Formats: sequence, structure tokens, C-alpha cells
Amino acid sequence: YYYLSSPFRVLPECFVIGVVRSGTTSLYHYLGQHPCIGSSAYDEIGYFDDNYHLGVNWYKSLFPTKFTKNKIIKKHGSFLTYDVTPFYIYNPLVARRISASFPRAKIISNLRNPIDRAYSNYILMYQEGDTTKTFEEIIQIAMDEIEKNKSKLNDEAYAADTFYQNILARGFYADQLEIWFEIFQKKQILIIPSEDLDLKPDQVLTKVFEFLDLPYFKIKDFTRQNKREYHPMKDETRKLLVEFYKPYNKKLFDMLGSKF
Repeated sequence: YYYLSSPFRVLPECFVIGVVRSGTTSLYHYLGQHPCIGSSAYDEIGYFDDNYHLGVNWYKSLFPTKFTKNKIIKKHGSFLTYDVTPFYIYNPLVARRISASFPRAKIISNLRNPIDRAYSNYILMYQEGDTTKTFEEIIQIAMDEIEKNKSKLNDEAYAADTFYQNILARGFYADQLEIWFEIFQKKQILIIPSEDLDLKPDQVLTKVFEFLDLPYFKIKDFTRQNKREYHPMKDETRKLLVEFYKPYNKKLFDMLGSKF
């Protein structure tokens, strides 16, 4: 039914492009509560990378109907729908595809402290049985791989399919965002520290709604999604990663003109 009705459905104007383990599912949940916003069927659609071959009608089948859009506009004055896929950020081909189809798109990215992001990613892997190694063993392997393969980053396919699968490389935010700032105007991109989304979500969402040209709305349910409980990282491991990420974080702060 959804696929057959795709010609009567709308496409998104907003894309949450990253990053993994930074609260993107929570943001998906929060955005969907605004009366002017119609949610996609689920988050992590992955149309512009893994599912692009399925075609635009498959993509449209995951969004609200034009009837729903018109009904919301009539009642609330505005309408918007969105695609939340946190793997988009590190794929230059995705940036070009979105730009080609939606040149005026609004781009949002959550950025989490890369050390905490990597540890959270490891916990997910460990708890789901994808690794039996310690975090320290995992990051040593990751550091060795980065040093060995960083010269290959001019190969975009390698970067997206292999390099940025590395648990530490996914925290090289400035390198991943460069293509987005080249293709889109700065006013089209909003960067959210995920720590702020966690600690003061209403304040962050006020900024998000303003960015999306939507009226302020007080979200009722701020329940964090995909939250996991785990032991804290070892102090010596954090110190190691603080030094490791220093040049990458500086590059990010210089790019954005602000220090998180």
C-alpha cells in the first residue's frame, strides 16, 4: 500500500546526517512530536547510501501523504518531514546526491565528544556479541589501521566503505563535514553538541525549530532513546584518547568557529 501510494507522498526537506551513537534516534523521536512535522516511517532509512538502488518511489513510500501535509498546513500553518540517517555524514556521494535532489535542504548533525562516541559504539558491539575484545584492544587496533591507511583517503569509496567504519575514525568530524560545507551554504547546516541535546533538550530544540523555520513547541516526551548502561572508561584510556583526538578536534573547532 505504501509503495503503491508513493506518487501521493512527500519527500523530506531536512536531513539529520550524523553521527552514530550521538542521540540521533532521540532527535528523531523529539522532532516527530512537533505539530508541524510529519515523521518518516523510521530512522536510519539509508536511502542515499545503501538503498539508493531501490528508487525514489521506495523512498517516498516512507513519508507522509500529500493529504497529511495539506491537513497539517491548514491546521498549523507549516509542514516538514525529515530523514534521520547518521551514516550519511562520512559519505561524500550522499552529500552530492542530496544536493542534486534537494539543493535547499536543511542539514543537521549531532556531534558527540568523539571519545565518548567511540566508547558507546564499543559498548554496543560488546553487548550485542560482535566482539569479545577489551576497549583498549579495540582502540589499539583502530589506531594501527588509521596510521596504515590514512594515505588512501583520496579514494572516496574506500573512505566511506572501509576507513570510516573504524571506531576511532568516525570521530574525525571535520574531515567528514568538509564536503557538506563545500556543497551547502553555511546557513543550511546546523551542528548540535549531543551533550547539550542530553542536558538541555528544550533549549536545543528551540534552536532546531528556529533553524527549520518552525514555530516554537514544547516537546512533552524527552525520553532518551537507545540508552545503555555500562561501566565508565578507564582514566588512562581517556587520557590517551584526549591526546589522540586533539588535532582532529582543533580542526573541527576552527572549521565551525566555536569550541565544544
